[in-house]
Amino acid sequence: MSLLRTAVPADVPAILGMIRDLAVYEKEPDAVKNTEEMLHAGLFGENPQIFAHVVESPVAGEPIVGFALWFLNYSTWEGTHGIHLEDLYVRPEARGGGYGKKLLAKLAQIAVERGYARFEWSVLDWNEPSINFYKSFGAEPMDGWHVYRLDGDALARFGAAAEAQMGATA
Repeated sequence: MSLLRTAVPADVPAILGMIRDLAVYEKEPDAVKNTEEMLHAGLFGENPQIFAHVVESPVAGEPIVGFALWFLNYSTWEGTHGIHLEDLYVRPEARGGGYGKKLLAKLAQIAVERGYARFEWSVLDWNEPSINFYKSFGAEPMDGWHVYRLDGDALARFGAAAEAQMGATA
């Protein structure tokens, strides 16, 4: 019997371990800079901005076999919040047990209960198993939209340029 629940501080090491496993799966094994302290602060600090749910299963060998980590976004068109799923991961040995679907259904339930208009996430274009999984319950890709990101040196340069520009006009 599995148990889906809101994450607690004791879950942080397991969640971070699965975040690292997900990075390996997504072919970015060295990309995770997150630490237990950072994750704990984000989930359980003074003003949490991220949230997580976990699935426990005594049969799979690990107490926690999956997690969903999410945060709120906002739709100016809808005038309400939505949920952005940052990570969904189920350990390989536990896949096929319905845990991923249970986690997604829980987030959909939260969105509906709170009156949120959307529940969104990104998926790598080569990740056919996940794409097919999402489509199996009615999720659709956002045609015509592309995700853009500023990070690392480009973010630092752009932020510094903006600060310099604002300082010059103040």
